[in-house]
Amino acid sequence: MKNRLSDYGVGWSPNRRIALVAIVLACLLAVAAATAYVAGRGGQHHAPSTAPDTTSGSSPEATKPEAETGSVPRPPRVSDPVTFAKAAAQMLWSYDTRTTSHTQQLAGMEAWMTKEGQYSDWASVSAQVPDPTLWSRMADQQQHATATVAEAHYPAAFKEALADDPAAISEAYIYAVTVTGKQTITWTNGGGTEDRSITLAVQCRPSADCSLVAIAPNVAP
Repeated sequence: MKNRLSDYGVGWSPNRRIALVAIVLACLLAVAAATAYVAGRGGQHHAPSTAPDTTSGSSPEATKPEAETGSVPRPPRVSDPVTFAKAAAQMLWSYDTRTTSHTQQLAGMEAWMTKEGQYSDWASVSAQVPDPTLWSRMADQQQHATATVAEAHYPAAFKEALADDPAAISEAYIYAVTVTGKQTITWTNGGGTEDRSITLAVQCRPSADCSLVAIAPNVAP
């Protein structure tokens, strides 16, 4: 039986999904201090004062991971939210249980997170990884996945919020980016390819590397 890593965390209740939408929009409207994210880790980088071209930027080549993170690539040092979101989506949709332990997978993903605890929602990201027992079963079947990114863009809700108050982004420099692509999953005696779509909250402060804030529910494209 196929166990898709990317499906974990999508079966949330409507209340939780609504709450996450409210949290992301609150960040975009510079009232994120009123929300309570769990503490997390990550990095920072430069972002322009206005939203960059949504059609620009391509997914950078994955850098070689360190031994403690297995096959999970390190986050790229980029300043463009769209470019970073593409790389983050590719990272989230790719895994290799043959060479990476459950602990390594989580450690590798956590390295992409923002270090600003008031914004970081590590729970939404770590929920993409199955529990250790299921990961072990996936490893028994040598399950692994690769991904390709087709495009990335700012959702309509984000662009509308930014147009209403362009200065609001300077509070937390958090951008919402929706990424689409394909995931190819292979396991013993089987495999397949499926379409993927994910909306990410990405932080790109001026003069700092971009980092991941959260995985958000789907919003208007």
